[in-house]
Amino acid sequence: MHTRVTPLLSPAIGTRRELVSFHFGSSSSSSSSSDGARVYIQCSLHADETPAMLTGVMLRRRLTALEAQGALAAQIVLVPVANPVGLAQNVLGQFVGRFELLSGKNFNRHFLDLAALTAGVEETLTGDAARNVQIVREAVRAALAAQTPQTEFESLQLELLRLSFDADVVIDLHCSLEATMHLYTSDAGWETFEPLARYLGARASLLATDSGGIAFDEAHSLFWWRLQQRAPEGRPVRAGTVATTVECRGQRDVTWETAQQDADAIVDFLKLRGAIRGEPRPLPALLAEATPLAGSEPFYAPVSGILVHRVEPGAAVRAGDALFDIVDPITDETVTLTSRTDGILYMRRAVRFVTAGAPLGRVSGVRPIRSGVLLSA
Repeated sequence: MHTRVTPLLSPAIGTRRELVSFHFGSSSSSSSSSDGARVYIQCSLHADETPAMLTGVMLRRRLTALEAQGALAAQIVLVPVANPVGLAQNVLGQFVGRFELLSGKNFNRHFLDLAALTAGVEETLTGDAARNVQIVREAVRAALAAQTPQTEFESLQLELLRLSFDADVVIDLHCSLEATMHLYTSDAGWETFEPLARYLGARASLLATDSGGIAFDEAHSLFWWRLQQRAPEGRPVRAGTVATTVECRGQRDVTWETAQQDADAIVDFLKLRGAIRGEPRPLPALLAEATPLAGSEPFYAPVSGILVHRVEPGAAVRAGDALFDIVDPITDETVTLTSRTDGILYMRRAVRFVTAGAPLGRVSGVRPIRSGVLLSA
């Protein structure tokens, strides 16, 4: 294993943060090698999503042992703390890791548009699909090398892309507020990640080619999908990167047992892909079929009050089932919100008092009911 320490742009005199990445495999000292398969895994881009970091700890232990056994057949990059900026944001005892306090920006939104940075690359493609992947990656490498970030936030996002852009597989580990295990990927990526959903025991898998906002996973997968759409005839392009966001349950689900379970699931997935030598566990049953992200029903508080959850994360619900009660502590009036969708309640709010308009949770559904930006802020 090779450890790389990448300094971020200093936001103020006397202050500097750094991004640490662990590089495993035969070419572990170089993230720019084009030889062999590459896997990129990062943890807690939203810095307050701690379960992902503990999974990263367990992954590092497994990968270190596997490398010592000579079992790695790919280069694997692990970033255990993908957001050292957010990790330091604590306001009056409250951890703020989703948004940068300086700008209000979401750390996992509006990554650089690789398609815009490499405009015209399709004209340099050949008739060899494998060669075309390398041509595109070299164009992306040059474009990213030419970027000059103006802020620490931009520096962080840029360095994460520089570490990950040439990976064949990208796994972005997050968690939600209170949630069951679930994941997000593109329609084209589902075939790749369906086995991972099985190993993880995902209760929901949400698919979208373009969910809006250019989150980290789509900064990779959407770029390659769009390139395939505009590639000239006779110049084939296969997807150079498939990416997924894995939601490791809720913020309080921090246990050795679940972290080990999730790390083992990822290792089995990588064995199945041939990135790690060895026999993976037999594929478990798929607990829930993938559904369109556009089919998930979001719920918002119509009034302020005490929030009482009626359904646990991971539960199957039917249209008409009561999900949330909001109780006015002064008038004793209760507003009940019911589902209009058959599906799985895959995430819900953690704070038990809400203001009007506050998000409450989401239920997966098979029929698209939304369009535009599908992600929360």
